[in-house]
Amino acid sequence: MTDEHQPPRDAPPKGTTRVPSLILVNTGDGKGKSTAAFGTAMRAMARGWRVAVIQFLKSGEWSVGEEKIGRRIGFDWWALGDGFTWDSEDMEQSEAVARAAWGHARSTIESGEYELVLLDEITYPVNWGWVELEELLRVLRGRPEHVNVILTGRDAPEGLVELADTVTEMKKVKHAYERGVKARRGIDY
Repeated sequence: MTDEHQPPRDAPPKGTTRVPSLILVNTGDGKGKSTAAFGTAMRAMARGWRVAVIQFLKSGEWSVGEEKIGRRIGFDWWALGDGFTWDSEDMEQSEAVARAAWGHARSTIESGEYELVLLDEITYPVNWGWVELEELLRVLRGRPEHVNVILTGRDAPEGLVELADTVTEMKKVKHAYERGVKARRGIDY
């Protein structure tokens, strides 16, 4: 048996520094970016934190399981997007919706009312130029010191990756969509 198949014998290094808050990024082409973020948000809520979720693509018309349970346990939740861009009949309107969502997100972060703010699928409007990366980074750097932020979406820009404390890349190995399988309620939404 090779060493990679042996249980570890040495403990990983222990953290020695406490910081007042963290920035986490979940990115990559694999499934699970938002799911992992919602799991962390539930953990925060269980510790008595105030949690805000702002979704940049999903609209209030979508019926997603995470919103249903999130609201039930006390998340403040805003689904401010207008759906997938390929369904948009007016891309200028979609951009305006994303910019308005960013305005709300910025105010939510800057208010200091929440210990955790989750910006779900924000990398898309950033990469499309609808939300300015430099403004996002400025807001993250200047946030109240107790405000943790999780950002999700594919192709996280390099500046965001550099600023973040923890970046996790979900890698797609295989996905049911590739075989024509529809999204499944309870698994995908």
